[in-house]
Amino acid sequence: MKDSHVKKFYVVMLALLVSGCLGIPRNVTPVTDFDLDRYLGTWYEIARLDHSFERGLEQVSAEYALRTGGGITVTNRGFEAAKNEWAEAKGKAFFVGDENEGHLKVSFFGPFYGSYVIFGLDPENYQYAFVCGANTSYLWLLSRTPTVDEDVMERFIERADSLGFDTDALIYVKH
Repeated sequence: MKDSHVKKFYVVMLALLVSGCLGIPRNVTPVTDFDLDRYLGTWYEIARLDHSFERGLEQVSAEYALRTGGGITVTNRGFEAAKNEWAEAKGKAFFVGDENEGHLKVSFFGPFYGSYVIFGLDPENYQYAFVCGANTSYLWLLSRTPTVDEDVMERFIERADSLGFDTDALIYVKH
């Protein structure tokens, strides 16, 4: 993998830091009764707001696993079709507060952390998650599968729109 691709992923954490560090957008509330063990594993990015660190990436996924010594290992991966190359970045995450609340801090860049807020989650099977950063510029719909039912997409758009996210600007990820 090229260093330039790794740097693109690192830019996200720096951008999150500059935009509010570990904050939560106004009116957004992290999920409670969060179960990390159920959240671990592979998630596919279904939709996102555009940012330079993911621009042009398809087949984007994230893998969450327990870290030795505590916390979570985060591996983000995406395919840049224009260059016919995979990009990957590894980071770490820790809970900001209680472990039953879906608010984590994530770092791909040294000691600098950005907010990772899970504000919607399939309560029964953990099959989809609505995630944002410290402000309304960062938004993702994640799923355990590369596609979601139309009702999940509609709920995501409706909920995100009501919270002030620009859902007209969503990018739908090719898998």
